[in-house]
Amino acid sequence: MQVERTQPLGDRIEPLGDTEGQGLTGEVELAVIGLGYVGLPLAREAVSVGLRVVGLDLDPHVVAGLNSGRSHVDDVSDDDVRRMREAGFTAYTDDACLERAQTVVICVPTPLSDDGGPDLGAVISATRAVAGRLRRGQLVVLESTTYPGTTEEVVRPLLEESGLRVGEDVALAFSPERIDPGNTRHGLRETPKVVGGCTPSCAVRAVTFYGKFVNMIVQAKGTREAEMAKLLENTYRHVNIALVNELAIISRELHVDVWDAIRCAGTKPFGFQAFRPSPGVGGHCIPIDPNYLSYKVRSSLGYEFRFVELAQEINRRMPEYVVRRAQDLLNTAGRPLHGSRVLLLGVTYKPDVADLRETPAEPVTRLLRERQAEVAFHDPHVERWSVDGVAVPRVGDLTAALREYDLTILLQDHSAYDLPTLADTAGLLFDTRGRIFKPGVEVL
Repeated sequence: MQVERTQPLGDRIEPLGDTEGQGLTGEVELAVIGLGYVGLPLAREAVSVGLRVVGLDLDPHVVAGLNSGRSHVDDVSDDDVRRMREAGFTAYTDDACLERAQTVVICVPTPLSDDGGPDLGAVISATRAVAGRLRRGQLVVLESTTYPGTTEEVVRPLLEESGLRVGEDVALAFSPERIDPGNTRHGLRETPKVVGGCTPSCAVRAVTFYGKFVNMIVQAKGTREAEMAKLLENTYRHVNIALVNELAIISRELHVDVWDAIRCAGTKPFGFQAFRPSPGVGGHCIPIDPNYLSYKVRSSLGYEFRFVELAQEINRRMPEYVVRRAQDLLNTAGRPLHGSRVLLLGVTYKPDVADLRETPAEPVTRLLRERQAEVAFHDPHVERWSVDGVAVPRVGDLTAALREYDLTILLQDHSAYDLPTLADTAGLLFDTRGRIFKPGVEVL
């Protein structure tokens, strides 16, 4: 394990208490709260190095599936779950399992509330469950993405309602998740783990824990810095995606091939990182996480984080731009969008996964329906899909559908798609990913 610190943290403070041999029957090293895209890979990695792990999730279907050896997460296979079960992993819906753990890691969702701020309901609920089972010597880590100050201002007071003090009786830290669904090169073990503790001793406990199954630990000055690091990573991407999305719109008006311009700029070996236009942003990180930062700036400082607000506006309007381009394409072919049959290819938010969270395919479908188009989809990773509670038909025979539909829109370039064949077969093809440059193919 390699540890890198953002600055010296003074003398080493030994971990709190003795967490070994505390006398609880069936004691485990780790309990993970939230067994989704973040929590389940964490549990798998910990199990793989021999740690005894339990999981807690409110969804009984998820728990039953895992205990039967079935995974619901792209990056964790059924075989992975079966190996975890053979090593002793068990999922629960009862928070009594938390009492048995030396370390508890909270990996619950943090969606946006109706007013655009962070909804910490799941974090608060999970923390209260931990507080109700808290015992001296435990380490508690929050991994759920949130705004700077959450660990100290929300989680810590709830834990201390137990009567135990953070930094004296128990340890508390924040470590942002860096899970990238579908990424086979940079898994949890290979991706440096940022850790910030409420106190130096809390940081030592967290660094020691994650060092058991992560190759490099990067120790932040504190929890706020670790929380901000996660938001900085995703805000950086959010702003740069918005830049190229707006550049794509402008370049079309200026008769510039933006994809070729990006290709050329990308040959510079320093000072430039290539981002590419898209029909919109999806997943949990990019469309949601920067909102936490703008919320904190607005609520605490009283003004707007203008870069984030502008990026949100640009990226949010990309589905509308895609539909407008689709309408223009049909009009050029002598067909109105009203009544046309439109086939969407790839409705997940990123290639080669089944993850539909915040997918731009959803607003694209909504806008097409509003204009009275007949919408269907094909996705090798998605069997059923609905928008606003109304099912979107899935085509079975892709080749036949490409010929029959008035317009095909490539929204996600899954590796299963034979792109040259799509171009040769579809009557009218709109490529929003910049992958097919052939005469007759419209490119975003």
